[in-house]
Amino acid sequence: MSETETIEKPQHYVRPDVRAFLDMMNAVEAPPMSAVGAEMARAGYVAMGQMAEADPRPLAVIRDLTCPGPAGDISLRLYDTRETRDPSPVVMFYHGGGFVIGDLETHHSLCTAICEQLDLPVVAVDYRLAPEAPFPAAPDDCEAATRWVAGSPAELGRTVTGLVSTGDSAGGNLTIVVTQALAANPAAVPMLVQAPLYPVADDNLDDWSYHAFAEGFLLTRETMIWFGECYAAEQGHPRSAPIKGDLANTPPTVLVTAGLDPLRDGGRAYGAALIQAGVDVTYLEMKGTIHGFAQTRKALPSANDDLAAILAEVKVKLAKAGV
Repeated sequence: MSETETIEKPQHYVRPDVRAFLDMMNAVEAPPMSAVGAEMARAGYVAMGQMAEADPRPLAVIRDLTCPGPAGDISLRLYDTRETRDPSPVVMFYHGGGFVIGDLETHHSLCTAICEQLDLPVVAVDYRLAPEAPFPAAPDDCEAATRWVAGSPAELGRTVTGLVSTGDSAGGNLTIVVTQALAANPAAVPMLVQAPLYPVADDNLDDWSYHAFAEGFLLTRETMIWFGECYAAEQGHPRSAPIKGDLANTPPTVLVTAGLDPLRDGGRAYGAALIQAGVDVTYLEMKGTIHGFAQTRKALPSANDDLAAILAEVKVKLAKAGV
């Protein structure tokens, strides 16, 4: 789409709880992230989570640990519903935040919910952030951590039989990128299922949805441009735009988009490409809700049902794999 073209913006269905949340957020005249810089943007992200995110679930195990990485140790957090466990798959979680904001704390509650509902161990990865550590630091760290977990290291205290990769937004991108890396060069155990949540599947910011939802729907097109400038990835590189990667060997996938998300059409295109490549795909588009719904479940009660539906589909895929 050229700069001179305009786009018709029809009325979109917005859930009542989403409308109330957006009205509140849009009434706050906060400067954009690009104006305040990475550190203040990170603090603002934490503050929004404290206001909007559901309380964490109590679990038997919540333990911080580290693994070796390409630029030093990587911080991880292990979640489990059980103190001890027979051999099982492990869920790898990569947090969102445009590769610039977010950490183990911002996604702590979501990880406890995933762990409880799947009844599987979850390992969250605290990868390096841009602009201090631009592309490809994030995928390098996430791949290294995933390979380490796949090897059932003693520090983990779990025997790993397979992997599930998941994450939101930028973490959805990392979900796909790590899955592709392990398809090309397998880890010690197989990737059984991937479940990217409203992922950055492409680096094209001219999709229709980027313009239709450019502002007023929490995540803005301007913020995505700033994230991209900080991340400084090579345009079109498969580790930045994984829709351009090798899709043929993708494991069974639960792909999620949000109906009012600038990233929506990129996710739709990725789903279509997977289907054309013969991949077993369950595609869930959550109508009437926004980017980040899985992380705002106190402000958006309807998002709890969304998350439950997503994880139920992951269970279906795992059951098909004999788990």
